[in-house]
Amino acid sequence: MKLFRIALLLLLGLPAGAQPVQLLVGTYTRTPGRAGIFIYRFDPQSLEATATDSAMTVNPSYLAPGADGKYVYAVSEQGGGKGAVRAYRLRKGRLEFINEVPSGGDAPCYITVDRKGRNVIAGNYSGGNLALFATAPDGGLVPFEYIYKHNGSGPHAARQEGPHVHSTNLSPDERYLLAADLGTDRIITYSVSARQHRLAPTDKLLQLRRGTGPRQLEFHPNGKWVYIVQELSGDITACTYDNGMLKPFQEISLLPDAGTPASSADIHVSPDGRFVYATNRNPSNHIAIFAIGTDGSLTATGHVPTGGKVPRNFIFTPGGELLLVANQDSDNISIFKVDKGSGGLTDTGKRIAAPAPVCLKWLPRQR
Repeated sequence: MKLFRIALLLLLGLPAGAQPVQLLVGTYTRTPGRAGIFIYRFDPQSLEATATDSAMTVNPSYLAPGADGKYVYAVSEQGGGKGAVRAYRLRKGRLEFINEVPSGGDAPCYITVDRKGRNVIAGNYSGGNLALFATAPDGGLVPFEYIYKHNGSGPHAARQEGPHVHSTNLSPDERYLLAADLGTDRIITYSVSARQHRLAPTDKLLQLRRGTGPRQLEFHPNGKWVYIVQELSGDITACTYDNGMLKPFQEISLLPDAGTPASSADIHVSPDGRFVYATNRNPSNHIAIFAIGTDGSLTATGHVPTGGKVPRNFIFTPGGELLLVANQDSDNISIFKVDKGSGGLTDTGKRIAAPAPVCLKWLPRQR
């Protein structure tokens, strides 16, 4: 049996010594009183996942584990003045609620924490703003002191009537915060004063093509290139990055053809820095694959169905051998084998059952 297992792993291209990891899943809680955050023990060898814990909260659609593996921060994506962010302590693989504070705006949809765990930053989609929260000694959140409000609109009347902050990403050196605003077609760059728990707007603003709707962005491992996924146009914009400044040099579609409606969601670079992947939701429900050239430019290499409806976030296993996709409207997470040579994806047929999954994160091992 052991030899058969090793042979199966080799066939899948997985390392025989791959250890189980903890998968953190944020969801939309469509049913009142249902748990919203789940922890699974995922075995990259057998591709099996076992639920080990959950936490009750409303619409934790984005999560940010601390780098030390001791805390998890979550949004509570609600309107009507109920937008909030929450802090949890991880103890023996279990989530312990610490506190909740207002997010400063409606529908917070993105949250990030710096490497030292000193600051948590959340973007409020409907509020059109973002807020920074200092962390307390117990890992809890201190209420915000300032709100960073965006202004403007875009040509898409139904989606760009005002600013909509959709992601808040720290630069690799954490000196800058890049906020993607879907409503104004801008990436707004802030300087970060980590010790003072402050942000400051800069003049390093990137105005993208009107009506494209920037949603998420991803730094290349070399720190020199940034890839932005545009929800409303279904494009990816490739940029050079230097000291907080973005300069676009390519725009390429992630859609299979010109007739496919755009509803793009997430974007990531493979751990080895060779490929970019991006998801598009209904009706195509696919993930697009791009090879990265020596100059950072992208070449489309394929489109693969995600094995479910409304794909949202996706992640690679730490070694990059597998890719997991959250299919929101199919209540499952699909598992794909990654061909590191071509960047291609092979559906393993394995699924992890999860109610309306939206956000996928790995829990770091505690230091």
